[in-house]
Amino acid sequence: MSATSLDLAKAGYSDTEYFASGTAESFRGVGAQGKDGRWSVAPKASAPYRTRIIVRRPRDAKHFNGTLLVEWLNVSSGSDAAPDFSYAGTEITRSGYAWVGVSVQKIGVEGGTGVVAVAGLPTGGLRGADPVRYASLHHPGDEYALDIFSQVGRSLLAPGARALGALRPQRIVAIGESQSAFELTTYIDAIQPTARIFDGFFVHSRGGGAIPISGGDISSGITGGIRIRDDVDVPVFLLETETDETFLGYFAARQPDSAHIRLWDVAGAAHADAYLLGGNASILPCKGGINTAPTHYIVASALDQLDRWIRTGTPPPPAPRMKIATVKGSVTVQRDSLGNAIGGVRTAANDVPVAALSGTATDTSSVICVVFGSTRPFDQATLERLYPNKAAYLTAFRRATDKAIASGYLLPADRAAILAEAARVKI
Repeated sequence: MSATSLDLAKAGYSDTEYFASGTAESFRGVGAQGKDGRWSVAPKASAPYRTRIIVRRPRDAKHFNGTLLVEWLNVSSGSDAAPDFSYAGTEITRSGYAWVGVSVQKIGVEGGTGVVAVAGLPTGGLRGADPVRYASLHHPGDEYALDIFSQVGRSLLAPGARALGALRPQRIVAIGESQSAFELTTYIDAIQPTARIFDGFFVHSRGGGAIPISGGDISSGITGGIRIRDDVDVPVFLLETETDETFLGYFAARQPDSAHIRLWDVAGAAHADAYLLGGNASILPCKGGINTAPTHYIVASALDQLDRWIRTGTPPPPAPRMKIATVKGSVTVQRDSLGNAIGGVRTAANDVPVAALSGTATDTSSVICVVFGSTRPFDQATLERLYPNKAAYLTAFRRATDKAIASGYLLPADRAAILAEAARVKI
């Protein structure tokens, strides 16, 4: 479960599974749970749990950069997945982060129906995948998930934490994508002010709502433009895609950047994309091309920027907002004549395009297809009109890439790979 195609051994990393157990609390809301996110909670009940964590860390402690990333594993498909490690694994291992994935929700442990259905993916949770290995695991319900996450984070900071070996974290950062980002929104608004465990948060592809304090999934979430509380006192980095702004309703929750909140919304990006699938796009039932934007490179830079922000107090560079308007009652990304988004965090894929990249799907027959957006390659006539020859394209692409690097939206370490991908484009 939560396997990775990255060669961890070659990167000098170990990949180990542990069990974590304790007695967790559930919570009840105290006062209103308003759109401003200034929520208060009190303990409600307690219950024992035993769950699983995955630890990926440098074998050589000298390679550890001091930052521990704790990912709230995503269960939208009906089993644990680690989308942020999938997007940022290359940056995580080359820069020396330690990473822990936590099976926080009941579906991940004991199985159940996710909010999206993907043929061929397991839905039985850990216990269904290996009834013998995971026989001792027990999850009392998602109303306890917030405290389970806190307890795991706190235990990893304890002196001599077995799971981290010789590593001694100087910083601990909570990360999560999609449903997990909804959960982190609730965690930041309701739990972080008193728990004060995490030094920062990477909230990736949340929608406009949050998960109720009583637990549940996205389908039972609190909707209506729930913001990150404006008195948060640790860095919160939000990264949003076109799909998140429109289909998932994040546009209603947009808020200004502040001393501790930064938003990057990424032009051309979808909630999920071809890179996340790792070449397994055939498992999707979607007709037409899914999104192929280079969003993973922006995720890598966002993670680097967040880490620097926590270490030095220097916030990430601000980003222009993607141009979005309400058209006939529908929140809609505004596009140029080629079909690409206007504004937002941009790379050469947007400014020297060979396709219209969109968070809006051409196949809306299922939720899974909707969140994977679309790619519409330009025809030959359009390519010839835009670029007189391959050399002109590559020159323009290189300049746009260097501009994005200078702006802080891409990492210099990824420049060669990005330009190599452009060199394979047929003009």
